[in-house]
Amino acid sequence: MSRLDVCAPAEQTEGTRSQVLRWLKQVGDAVAENEPLIEIETDKVTVEVASPGAGTLAQILKQEQEEIAPGELLGRIEAAGAAAAPLAVTAAQPAATAVAAAASGPARAGGRGGGLSPAVRRLLAEHGLEAAGLTGSGPDGRIMVEDVLRAAGNAGTPAPARPAAPAPAPAPAAAAAAARSHLVPHSAVRKRIAEHMVASLLHTAPHVTTVFEADLGAVLADRARRREEFARAGVPLTLTAYFVRAAVEAIRAVPEANSRWTDSALEVYEAVHLGIATAVPGVGLVVPVLRDADSRDLLQTARGLDELVTRARAGKLSPAEVRGGTFTISNHGVSGSLIAAPIVINQPQSAILGIGKLEQRAVVSGEGSAAQILIRPRCYVSLTLDHRVMDGQEGNRFLSAFVAALAQWPAA
Repeated sequence: MSRLDVCAPAEQTEGTRSQVLRWLKQVGDAVAENEPLIEIETDKVTVEVASPGAGTLAQILKQEQEEIAPGELLGRIEAAGAAAAPLAVTAAQPAATAVAAAASGPARAGGRGGGLSPAVRRLLAEHGLEAAGLTGSGPDGRIMVEDVLRAAGNAGTPAPARPAAPAPAPAPAAAAAAARSHLVPHSAVRKRIAEHMVASLLHTAPHVTTVFEADLGAVLADRARRREEFARAGVPLTLTAYFVRAAVEAIRAVPEANSRWTDSALEVYEAVHLGIATAVPGVGLVVPVLRDADSRDLLQTARGLDELVTRARAGKLSPAEVRGGTFTISNHGVSGSLIAAPIVINQPQSAILGIGKLEQRAVVSGEGSAAQILIRPRCYVSLTLDHRVMDGQEGNRFLSAFVAALAQWPAA
């Protein structure tokens, strides 16, 4: 008998946790070498684990939604050509037996040959849906979690459960108090984000926020001149690329912003690895990292940002692309926000830069009789800092350098 071990990725960022999101195959299914076999969800990204060889999935040792450790054994494959042996599931995992039974029983209905995972069966029961009435989008027509959510009428968010049998009408006061509601289960990503934010704000760093206003007239003029040039190179020229370049200049003026607090010393990083907070529908906030931002020009910055954001929104980021950041930018203005304070620091970093909504604003220019009102493109920018690392003076110096870099942007 020859069996191959299916293990969780060994590399994992310190402090992160992982769980099995879903198995793409069931016990007894044939698998090909390098075929996607299982999806692992960490607090930052979702990654696929490929089959280490061809054969038949013989054991599932870790179930969906179970937390796992780096390198932990998840299942076993009966290698192709090995002597026949009974397919089994470890006795300590009774839920896996149910998976195997579902793969050969009525639960396969509606999936064109794909078994139903425990998560799918649970959602079907919650929403009162039948598998036979759904079209699966997974391998071999297998019904996925997204298929159930879509059928429930609100993709990505569970719909309210079916009401129970009618109860006697409550008194008017009781009826007013009993507001209708439904439960939306937390994803692993959302739970980790919540834990990370609470730990940063309440248990780690004293947060202080300073706010400046930036004039983007020079940046917008430069962008208008160079947008077509960048487009010919296949790179969209976004305002975020300018914010990254200006942030690098500000970090050069205040290196402490690119640091990490330790009990014995302040660790100031030599390279600038910029995290770019990116909202991903249905997932939450992810922060892909633009590495060596201090050694890039505007074109290289724009290209790197485009690649990272595209991969983030497609759910294709690797664990390596969301770790190792030394400073973070949150461009919350893209969704209409003017000011966000405080933006919670992405630990173990020392500061986070917020960019508000760009607006045309009335500005007084000049003094005395020479004063005049001009309409200028401006936005609020904020720096939330770890007060253990920097005082308000350093924060103000950082933002002064940042807004100056934008206002005096060179035409070349």
